[in-house]
Amino acid sequence: MLMNDNEWLAQRFEEQRAQLRGVAYRMLGSGAEADDAVQEAWLRLNRAGAEGIDNLGGWLTTVVSRICLDQLQARRARHERSLDEAPPALGAVDPEREALLADSVGVALLVVLETLTPAERLTFVLHDLFAVPFEEIAPIVDRTPVAARQLASRARRRVQGRTVVAEADQVAQREVIEAFLAAAREGDFEALLEVLDPEVLVRTDIGGVTRAIRGAKSAASGALAAAAASAPSAHLALVDGAVGFVVAPAGHLERAIRFTIDGRTIREIDIVTDPARLEQLDLAVLTV
Repeated sequence: MLMNDNEWLAQRFEEQRAQLRGVAYRMLGSGAEADDAVQEAWLRLNRAGAEGIDNLGGWLTTVVSRICLDQLQARRARHERSLDEAPPALGAVDPEREALLADSVGVALLVVLETLTPAERLTFVLHDLFAVPFEEIAPIVDRTPVAARQLASRARRRVQGRTVVAEADQVAQREVIEAFLAAAREGDFEALLEVLDPEVLVRTDIGGVTRAIRGAKSAASGALAAAAASAPSAHLALVDGAVGFVVAPAGHLERAIRFTIDGRTIREIDIVTDPARLEQLDLAVLTV
């Protein structure tokens, strides 16, 4: 049975989907936003058709890149950072899929990419990660090829200089949080006290009202009680660039926990449950 034009176009697009999502994810740091960008590229291709497009892969990469650039510029204008799916509201996203994405990209790299300007980020991602020539990148960022090369070079220096530091910080944070989670899941009160500062402050937002308790014993008791109900749905995650965790039963984001760590102990714990606040967090699920 012969394919019609729409079926042929859809098949050609599907051949490019993985590459396009890879570009979009590295650009936006969000699985949900990456999927949206790829879907928008398909809609534009479906409207325009493939007639006159000699290099469909290149055309689609350009379209996705421009969509991502627009989103990054809008995000920057709002002084926002990316909300990784979830992270997301973890909504309909598969946390394991997101974890694989984050690991394949490199968590530290994603964190450092957030510090680049939109043009630097796009140029670095396209050239250094996907080998797109500067001649093709230049019109996307409205620069000459020489200027695009300079953007990539500047981004590369920043990435190389900061990724190692970010990884080291995250490794230390992760060790503390993993010890906290393990103690809570095992019901080990004494082990919890070892990773909590004696004057640890725990803040919880409930219905828009923040409640606070202070002290390691109170915090440990609360962690044990919470772990009994939420342990199966707790996922290690980056929360605003620092290692914490999210609780997402049945894939629905219920709360995110942020930690302030001083050396090898936890000094502050912020438990975010308000949906509006959750939407403002920068989240990225990690593998445990």
